[in-house]
Amino acid sequence: MRKIIFTAFFIFCLNAFFTINAFAKTTLTYSNFFPPTHVMSKLAESWIAEVEKRTNGEVTFQYFPGGTLAKGPQNYDAVVSGIADMGMTVLAYTRGRFPVSTAIDLPLGYKSGIQATWIANMVLEKFQPKEFNDTKIMYLHAHGPGLLHTTNKRVATLNQLKGLKIRTTGASGKVIKALGASPVGKSMGECYQLLQRDVVDGSLHPVEANFGWKLGEVIKYITQNYSTAYTTTFAVYMNKRKWNKLSSKNQLIIKGINREWPIKHGQAWDEADKQGVDFVKQRGGEFVQLTDKESARWARLMRPVIGAYIKDASAKGINGKAVVNFIKSNL
Repeated sequence: MRKIIFTAFFIFCLNAFFTINAFAKTTLTYSNFFPPTHVMSKLAESWIAEVEKRTNGEVTFQYFPGGTLAKGPQNYDAVVSGIADMGMTVLAYTRGRFPVSTAIDLPLGYKSGIQATWIANMVLEKFQPKEFNDTKIMYLHAHGPGLLHTTNKRVATLNQLKGLKIRTTGASGKVIKALGASPVGKSMGECYQLLQRDVVDGSLHPVEANFGWKLGEVIKYITQNYSTAYTTTFAVYMNKRKWNKLSSKNQLIIKGINREWPIKHGQAWDEADKQGVDFVKQRGGEFVQLTDKESARWARLMRPVIGAYIKDASAKGINGKAVVNFIKSNL
């Protein structure tokens, strides 16, 4: 009888142990629009691996790159609604929804991905935008200088740019319009075919995309318009309900990792820019340098773009001027 009781008790304890551990483990879905081979997709995977490692497997993930769970423009809402538990996307894909963060994307003359990513997270920390209240923001990152790329038209002056159709996203559309060209608002995933089929004459994007998205195969010229260089802000976020279900210990671990990963993203953007440059050079692409006088002309045309942002932000109850001045003071 004692043996029977002991055996039953042992089995009960064993079942309880596995039940407790099963409940302790949380598996989350992570949706990313970047293709699996892109460096930003690889960094998402490394973030996942680090979380799984430091939480001793208590938090694990199912990773869905390439927009397989939710496309870029729908990614944020997919996480809010719980279709995905986590996501990474371009904030500009949902125009007007993130008025504070929009200031980061303005053509303020960014010089590197490290700089743009650092500023993006400083804005997040300084202003604590209410626009992110429906998710738990992990961190932001931003690419290096967004420059003009064209297929068959060499652009070294404003006159040569006038009337061209240029693929843009978010704030970059206003940049192109101010410079006298026609913006065509499309996501990066659509860019290759638009350029290949001559639906557009060019695209405004970071140099890294020439390799990461293979756009270097279909463009011939890169205009080095650094005076009007913009960036694009990317966010990594988690469904609030899923975040709140995590233990305080695991939340603390993830917060620590979130302080480390923006640096990795900034560095990766800059390394990717170098790859993009090399890829274009290998394929015989030409880098077009603006004269100092021409560069100053382009920069002057950005003032109304920045002014319009400040006005629009003010209409939404946001001190846009304070956000812009904060960014300028940290450039």
